[in-house]
Amino acid sequence: MTERRISPHALGQAARRGVDEATLDRITGEPEQVIVVRPGREVRQSRIAGAEGKSYLVRVFVDIAPGRETVVTVYRTSKIAKYWRES
Repeated sequence: MTERRISPHALGQAARRGVDEATLDRITGEPEQVIVVRPGREVRQSRIAGAEGKSYLVRVFVDIAPGRETVVTVYRTSKIAKYWRES
């Protein structure tokens, strides 16, 4: 079983950027897309609906070590096309 941890920095950034902890947990555990940045780090991202029908992309950066995942930062962007990878 992998231990999942959220760093204090990530919690602060999530609060500052309007991403609630439930959304952060959901995207970390079941993302729509996973992009490997480098060995040991990946971005897990999902599209979410925001206010007034606007869509956003929430990107969660996760460091991966044996038996442990640490969320290091998170942000929300309206530039979905810039970051979304088509298969």
